[in-house]
Amino acid sequence: MSHLPLTRLLLILIGLTLLGGLIYMLPPVQQRLAWRMEVARVYLRGVVNPVGKMPTADPASAPNETPVPTAVHTQTAVAQAPTDQPPTPTALPLPTATPIPQSISLPAPTWEKQDMNNCGPTSLAMYLRYYGWDGDQFAISSLIKPERTDRNVNVDELAYYVRNHAGWLNVEYRVGGDLDTLKKLLAVGIPVIIEESMKFDDPFWPNDDLWAAHYNLLTGYDDSSQTFTAQDSFHGADQKIPYQTLLDYWQSFNYVYLLVYPPDKEATVKEILGANWDMDANRQLALERSQAETLSDPENAFTWFNLGSNLVYFERYIEASEAFDKARELGLPQRMLRYQFSPFFAYFHTGQIDDLLALTNYALKITSNAEEAFLWHGWALYRQGDSAGAIADFQNALAENPNYQDAQYALDFVQANP
Repeated sequence: MSHLPLTRLLLILIGLTLLGGLIYMLPPVQQRLAWRMEVARVYLRGVVNPVGKMPTADPASAPNETPVPTAVHTQTAVAQAPTDQPPTPTALPLPTATPIPQSISLPAPTWEKQDMNNCGPTSLAMYLRYYGWDGDQFAISSLIKPERTDRNVNVDELAYYVRNHAGWLNVEYRVGGDLDTLKKLLAVGIPVIIEESMKFDDPFWPNDDLWAAHYNLLTGYDDSSQTFTAQDSFHGADQKIPYQTLLDYWQSFNYVYLLVYPPDKEATVKEILGANWDMDANRQLALERSQAETLSDPENAFTWFNLGSNLVYFERYIEASEAFDKARELGLPQRMLRYQFSPFFAYFHTGQIDDLLALTNYALKITSNAEEAFLWHGWALYRQGDSAGAIADFQNALAENPNYQDAQYALDFVQANP
């Protein structure tokens, strides 16, 4: 008889555990709790393995005089241009001097709150909804971000989704944008997605600098208040962003912008973009802008980072690595390498493998499941003769994103050439 209360207690505990498990399986509950559990896990990891500043350049790791030969395949756009001179921009008609209206307010699509790490798919879902698409963020993230804890979606992945799953619309993205270009596009009825920085309200680990990336969908502007209107998947609908704030936050991502528009508006888009319609010319203009910004604001790490990224596009890797060295010396945000990977290209191609390992190790410390960091850490190990370690890294990248073609190429290549 004395065992009956204990038995009942065990049965009650088992029942509550099963009930809790069933409740957790409900999608709304799982979405809320999974995010909190992930936050707790990341914070605990930061306690055990504290996050410091991004490592600066290794003085002993000097670039080679010529880029290291490689068979590395990448999906990231890298121009087939000489390493010593940028290509000559293609001559295109200049945009007409059409006056820009004082204000524009486009019809806002139904606002959607982003799931964790899902501002890219959510912003794109709202963008497509503007054109009558019937879907949500999960229709997009299930294809380009199948792992819910994946913390980054690249702009080319957003463009890939439109081309392959919303092909009745055209899509383009460029760097080096400016306020007038944004206004002109909005004035002809084309919303614009930009990638910018933001600050979290609460830390995700001790000594968190709170800096992160964010996609934002712009649907209007007003010169009288000097603000853009954004459908912000994190902060809410119809957010007002001052012009200067937008420029400051946008700079950290090389002023990148993505356009989705009906085919019958392509001529209009070409006219607005002018020379920037040609991708090589666009990068050359962005390169010149970043060079000018390093002179006008030499203590700004983002100007040097943008310079390095634009040089990587033209395969000017030695110059790029020097620009990245300077950016690291000035100090970059902790999460920078979660979102932008051009330093990995530069240090790999200049043979600065110690720097590449230091940066990819740091990136994985910040974001333990970053497939891009796994990829480049693997290539660094391969350069050091550790084929087994490289293969393990490529497999880890594919485990995080089975659709990651660069990792599949790397795995096939190293397995065939151990």
